[in-house]
Amino acid sequence: MKDEKKFQILAHAVLILLSVCAILPMALMIISSFTDNDLLIAEGYKFLPSKWSVYAYEYIFSTGNSVVRAYGVSVLLTLVGTLLSLSITTMLAYAISKPDIPGKGIITFFIVFSMLFNGGLVPTYMIYTNVFSIKNTFAALLIPGLLMNAFNIMLMKSYFVSSIPAEILDAAYIDGAGETVTFLRIVIPLSKPILATIALFAGIAYWNDWMNGYIYITKRTDLYSVQNLLNRMMQNIQFLSQSSSNVQNATAGLAAIPLASVRMAMAAVGILPILVMYPFVQKYFVKGITLGGVKG
Repeated sequence: MKDEKKFQILAHAVLILLSVCAILPMALMIISSFTDNDLLIAEGYKFLPSKWSVYAYEYIFSTGNSVVRAYGVSVLLTLVGTLLSLSITTMLAYAISKPDIPGKGIITFFIVFSMLFNGGLVPTYMIYTNVFSIKNTFAALLIPGLLMNAFNIMLMKSYFVSSIPAEILDAAYIDGAGETVTFLRIVIPLSKPILATIALFAGIAYWNDWMNGYIYITKRTDLYSVQNLLNRMMQNIQFLSQSSSNVQNATAGLAAIPLASVRMAMAAVGILPILVMYPFVQKYFVKGITLGGVKG
């Protein structure tokens, strides 16, 4: 018992240390975003700055590009994308978890194959723009490469196989339930942990994605997600900084931009929704990753 208690104390100490190491950079990032830019450049990053400022956030939200609209696009994209991704992933994973489904081996092979190989950026771009014509549409943010993820499918399939007792499914079949009823009324309620886990994965992927908007959204800036908008703002700042010696009055404009603190503010704006959402799904996330085998 003493050895077990010592181990628990040591384990808790290590986990607390790791947690602190994960939290401190985010805390420093948020504090730096509220630090006066001149002080940040002169004295570096501090947890207790001597002068505070919200000018970085004023710059972000007062710029000609609408951060509020970009937030709306990101929220809509994340909600719709997560729902579609979760629905498709759940149905496909449940199908290949059945031992007697025809073509199960071929379907599983193609899923695993897509984890290792893909067509590349240029062929993908040509297919989506020339065949499906999604360029400069909301679908360009939603569809390419994010509706399904092979890793999520295999993770959910393993959960169905190891954590949904076959006896419960057999009992449902005996009572006259078909596959649809069994899936909706038995499997889904028993799969809340893995559903929350996959929803978190998909939601983070959609929220953080900027590549699709960078490639496929070339004209309609009203479709920029918050990540695309912040990336474009950062590019504009860098361009102004590099060209300040050649552009008339650019130096004066550059001096008004909080270059150091605005980077921290942009990172804080981008990560805030994830920080708010994660505590609500944490318990399901842990269960979805760790649960396995039929208990009891």
